[in-house]
Amino acid sequence: MALNTIDAKMLAKMFLAGAKSLESKKEWINELNVFPVPDGDTGTNMTLTIMSAAKEVIALGDNPNMKDLCKAISGGSLRGARGNSGVILSQLLRGFTRSIKELDTIDLPALTDSFDKAVETAYKAVMKPKEGTILTVARGAAEKARALYEDGVEDMGEFLAAVIEHARYVLSQTPELLPVLKQAGVVDSGGQGLVEALSGAYDAFLGKEIDYTISETPAAASSGAKTEAQADIKFGYCTEFIIMLNRNFNIKQEMDFKAFLESIGDSIVCVTDDDVVKVHVHTNDPGLAIQRALKYGALSNMKIDNMRLEHQEKLFKEAEKQKTEEQPAEQAAQASPEEQIPAERKPAGFVAVSIGDGMNEIFKGLGVDYIIEGGQTMNPATADMLDAIEKVNADTVYILPNNKNVILAAEQAAKMTNDKKIIVIPTKTVPQGITAVINYVPDLSAEENASVMSEEIKNVKTGEVTYAVRDTQIDDKTIKQGDYMGIGDAGILAVGTDLSEITLSMVDSMMDDSVELISIYHGSDVGEEDAEKIRAAVAEKYSGCDVELQYGGQPIYYYIISAE
Repeated sequence: MALNTIDAKMLAKMFLAGAKSLESKKEWINELNVFPVPDGDTGTNMTLTIMSAAKEVIALGDNPNMKDLCKAISGGSLRGARGNSGVILSQLLRGFTRSIKELDTIDLPALTDSFDKAVETAYKAVMKPKEGTILTVARGAAEKARALYEDGVEDMGEFLAAVIEHARYVLSQTPELLPVLKQAGVVDSGGQGLVEALSGAYDAFLGKEIDYTISETPAAASSGAKTEAQADIKFGYCTEFIIMLNRNFNIKQEMDFKAFLESIGDSIVCVTDDDVVKVHVHTNDPGLAIQRALKYGALSNMKIDNMRLEHQEKLFKEAEKQKTEEQPAEQAAQASPEEQIPAERKPAGFVAVSIGDGMNEIFKGLGVDYIIEGGQTMNPATADMLDAIEKVNADTVYILPNNKNVILAAEQAAKMTNDKKIIVIPTKTVPQGITAVINYVPDLSAEENASVMSEEIKNVKTGEVTYAVRDTQIDDKTIKQGDYMGIGDAGILAVGTDLSEITLSMVDSMMDDSVELISIYHGSDVGEEDAEKIRAAVAEKYSGCDVELQYGGQPIYYYIISAE
């Protein structure tokens, strides 16, 4: 007998199977990235996003109800979303689940509506939607679903098969919509990821034998130390939990709850997402926070850490290290900005995404409060952004994504925060982030600073030198695996087999009469002597410009160079 409805148990299996299917193809999807750079990560980002939700689905057990299942899928993917493709996937899942969460079973009309809602939600989340991407594939699948329903298709299996077949067709057409895909000879990687997830879900619907176990996925790059560095810790227990609301949580209740938390502790974050509230508080009596929260719903993901013990352990380790290495006292006393969280709330703070010990030190020296390590080789998740926001004790928090593939996750975190003003400065490179911080003026308002910083970063040109991981043809350039590539803001500027020649050629392509300052940041794989030779060559050729050389320590990219 044909199955023409989907209940919560079946939907959970389909979702987990889709997640497993995507995970199994992630490396192949990574290789579909247009630029043949070693940090192509669409498959990884989508997998980490969907696996974040899959873990929450697994935690529901074998017989979840539809509402809890939808909450797990939506909330888990929103918090775990990383990279543009991951954020868009999370928005597709959010829209899909919003449409069905009050149902016991999903029939064809409901499934058709949920596809439409998924696409509508995802398109709204992207400021400038681009066709030939995952959005196009999702919209094509939704349009096919609507057409099939209106044509009177009644068999769910036939319906799903036709939708996925059409999604594959739309995916095959993405190179016709984006010339850069056609030139590189690939389809859109995000669209491919979506098709793989849909295909896995369909296999589960058909009853195919599938391993539903979910293994641990790699965590995001370290987002900084989590222990308190202050010798005198006023509130000793770091308390975190999630409230699964059982009734409406209005603004007044939310403010009352925050006021109560403020009366028993500090470092308070209360983030509301639909029917879920994420809570963080430092207090001497976690039980009081838990008792009050139970008035609003059931609790999950509870975690209580004794910060005083952690601090003592840290001091012990530091003392042992000092004995063995005989560190100067002034070095042992140093702590990173993310450890030196101010006790008093300040007007403004900064969070920056960065990678490489040199780059991190530059941001710290400029006064950035919290460094999220990641960017080129590992895009931080929305949850990492939320964690960073709660660690910065400021009324206004500026986020510097410093990577075009991190901006959406930062904006999603901003929307999920309601106790601080969050401003995302759309920095696409680390040099733009450095320029943004330098141009912050404490006497200006938050809006004025946002405007100034956003304008100033437009004056920064960035070039990055790395190597090709495969043969391809792009930007009218033939690229062989192992070639060095100089990549600018708008595409590949230089390709060849000599690192120095390619670096200097890239700089030439970045120059015009307006450039006054050239900053060269050399990576972990470049020696200081070789980097100095590049600086000297640039300084000699462009004697009218100031040329600076700094150690960035970034992996994969031999040089990151800015001209402004």
